[in-house]
Amino acid sequence: MNNAENDLYQEVVLEHKRAPRNFGTLEHATHQAQGTNPSCGDRVAVQLRLDGERVADIRFTGQGCAICMASTSMMTEAVKGRDLAAAQALQQHFRAVLTGEEDPEEAPLGKLISLAGVRQYPSRIKCALLGWHALMHAIADNDGQPVSTEEGQP
Repeated sequence: MNNAENDLYQEVVLEHKRAPRNFGTLEHATHQAQGTNPSCGDRVAVQLRLDGERVADIRFTGQGCAICMASTSMMTEAVKGRDLAAAQALQQHFRAVLTGEEDPEEAPLGKLISLAGVRQYPSRIKCALLGWHALMHAIADNDGQPVSTEEGQP
């Protein structure tokens, strides 16, 4: 990662840590899940309101490192208003980039590309993926009750 990419990565992470988007409790959530990363103490809860197959609204709460909070904040911006298939595809591309299975320049990540630098720090990949794992569990949740997941493999 060159200096310009590193500066952008740090700027984006700090901005979303200071002022996370879509942070707070979502009233009338139809789907929700919680995620925990026991290795570093990150905890996030994701709440969705689905309108058919579209993410009508999304919020998250929790606390964690700057990478976890920034990634989850950016995730909410990226999936809000999208259909579920697009949100799931975005999660797959994001995960593939962070785990080295997909080239960042080839992945359709939009602003999320700024988090591709996390792949340089294998111990932080779980932090960046925690909110995404909670999102996928929330989508899979059919009864609206909180689902808890403990982050394992990146």
